[in-house]
Amino acid sequence: MEKCYLMTAVVLLGLTVRWTVSLNSYSGAGKPPMFGDYEAQRHWQEITINLPIKQWYFNGSDNNLQYWGLDYPPLTAYHSLLCAYVAKFINPDWIALHTSRGYESQAHKLFMRATVLIADLLIYIPAVVLYCCCLKEISTKKKIANALCILLYPGLILIDYGHFQYNSVSLGFALWGVLGVSYDWDLLGSLAFCLAINYKQMELYHSLPFFCFLLGKCFKKGLKGKGFVLLIKLACTVVASFILCWLPFFTEREQTLQVLRRLFPVDRGLFEDKVANIWCTFSVFLKIRDILPHHIQLMISFCFTFLSLLPACIKLTLHPSPRGFRFTLVSCALSFFLFSFQVHEKSILLVSLPVCLVLREIPFMSTWFLLVSTFSMLPLLLKDELLMPSVVTVIAFFIACATSFSIFEKTSEEELQLKSFSISVRKYFPCFTFLPRIIQHLFLISVITMVLLTLMTVTLDPPQKLPDLFSVLVCFVSCLNFLFFLVYFNIIIMWDSKNGRNQKKIN
Repeated sequence: MEKCYLMTAVVLLGLTVRWTVSLNSYSGAGKPPMFGDYEAQRHWQEITINLPIKQWYFNGSDNNLQYWGLDYPPLTAYHSLLCAYVAKFINPDWIALHTSRGYESQAHKLFMRATVLIADLLIYIPAVVLYCCCLKEISTKKKIANALCILLYPGLILIDYGHFQYNSVSLGFALWGVLGVSYDWDLLGSLAFCLAINYKQMELYHSLPFFCFLLGKCFKKGLKGKGFVLLIKLACTVVASFILCWLPFFTEREQTLQVLRRLFPVDRGLFEDKVANIWCTFSVFLKIRDILPHHIQLMISFCFTFLSLLPACIKLTLHPSPRGFRFTLVSCALSFFLFSFQVHEKSILLVSLPVCLVLREIPFMSTWFLLVSTFSMLPLLLKDELLMPSVVTVIAFFIACATSFSIFEKTSEEELQLKSFSISVRKYFPCFTFLPRIIQHLFLISVITMVLLTLMTVTLDPPQKLPDLFSVLVCFVSCLNFLFFLVYFNIIIMWDSKNGRNQKKIN
């Protein structure tokens, strides 16, 4: 009973922090004509309840796609419609066609914040709690501490409750999918992940690890027997779930194509705003978007993305294990973020979720990554006037991780999951014993740099000739960190010596 009380207290603390952050400013508050993401979510409610489904994704007199046109999959539209029905019951002015543009009031803000909290409470938080409760070989207190750290991750809280989005819905569905396939509820896991993709197309960042893990399971069971049956069941589940989600848009070919064009707007360019990936960072030195043709940019980004995630996916297919699956989720999502086409700064949340899932296994490196991921969104957070909530939530998260996992005491080769790699290197370089010390020094340099850049961004004015100087530096520093983490996680995957002991769970 005491365990239940403690977990309930953790959930209540997580909800309290979320609601406290939501009391601050939000994206585009009082900034016409476009306002911000808060207005985008409200506008989608306006569109979905006032227009027939066939007009949701098309430009028209009642639906100007240049003004926050719907560009997420059908499940997001259905969610907006559900929220719109509740909004119409409370106050029809909130979602009145045309006249509700830029609507701002305390009552409406309270309603919108409540919709995020309820979605979190129904989908994301239960998945986090169940995931932590299912962890093996650790005490109950450690499970509760793990849940606390995940629920206090500042990046997701600041974007969903400060900037204003519903990322916890797609991430929650994805986490239910991870739970399902990790514990052999493969059909339910596949269904949950399909819901995640049909809520936000960026969940494709996680699609290859799901595909490779399930395909590897089928291979292990034998494609001439149970494995083939499982493969057919999985295919039917995926097809059926997509048909159900997309059914209203399959009535006409042009309708389907228009939705796809809205979901994958390749004409927007290689990256969006100041994002801490390779292309944005490299463009400081060489303006790729101005030099190379559009289709060449697309091809280069595809090749880099595919090649960077290929080794981990092959390893997972040949040696499927829940542990390998979690680390491959991190590696693939990070590859997509660093190298793929049309990346937003908020997409780092898709990497942060699987990193949260390995927080117990590599607490030092996971905590470090999650701090960097929040820092990488600093320009966006400052734009939304979220400096104070950012500082408070980051400090709270860091203290929770440091005290729960004693992260500074877990920097040995074994605890960094680098022992197999180090042994391999020492066969050729016997003196290679300093890797943990290097990582500790890199951590200190990284943290000091992030703190100094934050202080400089907040207190100093950039030169007139370089108005984006601090934003570019934030992206550059974050990108260097992410490249280091990509190498690190791939080393863990390729030199993983623990997959063998996990095979019994698969067979």
